[in-house]
Amino acid sequence: MTKPQKLVKSFSNVEIYTDGACRGNPGPGGWGASLRFNGHRKDLYGAEAETTNNRMELMAVIQGLNSLSRSCSVRIYTDSKYVLNGVTQWLSNWKKNGWKTAARKPVKNVQLWQQLDAALEKHQVDWKWVKGHSGDEGNECADALANQGIDEMLSEKS
Repeated sequence: MTKPQKLVKSFSNVEIYTDGACRGNPGPGGWGASLRFNGHRKDLYGAEAETTNNRMELMAVIQGLNSLSRSCSVRIYTDSKYVLNGVTQWLSNWKKNGWKTAARKPVKNVQLWQQLDAALEKHQVDWKWVKGHSGDEGNECADALANQGIDEMLSEKS
């Protein structure tokens, strides 16, 4: 009983709000992650020239988790049912089936799912779905970061 309590106490409680954006699908896309811990906030974002919204949703979570320097207890907020369902319902079967779907087809975005799977192993993660563009401050922040990534990438090209 004592060991699990010590383990839990050694974890940090972090909230990560994530979002992806794409202008055209495929098209220029961006991802954003806003990390909240103990009254502090760290914002991350990036972009790709030719991608899809689902890829950017995955990248936001991967980058958010990979930015943590130690194992943490993490609550991830996402507005992506693709990411949420992928992690909570499909991922374990994909792994058992050699990264094939129930229909025996290759999993789309498999490299990103594998990266996410590896990132999840380091942390204790709880998932929360939020409705996008509904006024949730953290989700709105992550959306703005994803769009900032696109804007900066496009302005660098012109």
